[in-house]
Amino acid sequence: MRKMAIFAAVLLIALSTAGCAGKSEETAAEKTKTIGIMLTDNGLGDQSFNDSGFQGLMKARDELGITFDYREIKDTGTYEKGLTQLVREGNDLVVGLGYSMQADLEKVAKKYPKQRFVLIDSVSDLDNVTSVTFKEDEGSFLAGALAAMTSKTGTIGFIGGSDADVIKRFKKGYLKGAESVKPRIRVLSDISGTFDDDKLGKGIAQNMIRKKADVLFTAAGFTGVGALKEAEAQKVYAIGVDSDQYYTAEHAVISSLVKNVDHVIYELAKDLKDNKEIKSGEIVYGLKENGMELAKIRVVKNAGGLTKKITDMKNSLIEKGGDLK
Repeated sequence: MRKMAIFAAVLLIALSTAGCAGKSEETAAEKTKTIGIMLTDNGLGDQSFNDSGFQGLMKARDELGITFDYREIKDTGTYEKGLTQLVREGNDLVVGLGYSMQADLEKVAKKYPKQRFVLIDSVSDLDNVTSVTFKEDEGSFLAGALAAMTSKTGTIGFIGGSDADVIKRFKKGYLKGAESVKPRIRVLSDISGTFDDDKLGKGIAQNMIRKKADVLFTAAGFTGVGALKEAEAQKVYAIGVDSDQYYTAEHAVISSLVKNVDHVIYELAKDLKDNKEIKSGEIVYGLKENGMELAKIRVVKNAGGLTKKITDMKNSLIEKGGDLK
């Protein structure tokens, strides 16, 4: 009897231990996934790139149960410090939002080779970095076509924030799109050199408007916001960028080239939630992949007709594989 009692006790302990192990494994499998994001210089409230990325995180939180944290350079001083903080917090995925932080992100990625990073808007060859880029020229082709269709003076403008490759793609597509509608259209161009000076953007807009530009397309962050507001003040049209900037200048913004950073981040969060491997290398988003789109066309009287033309043009581009010729 005594041996039976001892055996029963041992069996009970074994079963109890197995049950605890099962619960431990289940808890590990269901552990809440976490994402940390380092924002670009302008931080939250830029009405553009950062806000779009943040919206993707909030959607992932609300629909997928993902938790997230973020850093702004005004609080950390450098991208490297902010990214390091996000790694040390134990985030499953650390996102660098913008090409300007590539060097700092790669420094941190080399220090933490087991950490998975995502770099948006530039390409890294490190094994633990997933690079996400966009075919900005495809989207801005539509913006250029819309500007040409809307312009009455035959002169339109482009304002870029820097001379980086991503801005060059915006400019290239805009020119091609405008010329596809009006081969002799005049396109003014100015690279501001900064993404966070709305007063400079205002001054650039004033100069272009003096030269008869009546539609301005901005790819310049908060600098572009200044240009949009000046376009409204002077009663000309404008096209926003990255997010739908209609509410920035409701009487001027006919549409915006929306770069769906929110969609990209949500899809990454979904893969993380589903325990899918986020591979290294480059992921490219164009019109076909829902990487970008023109926001609802407003303000102009023939918005419906323009929407139809732009939609047909978009479908044609997708069929041609994004060929802008």
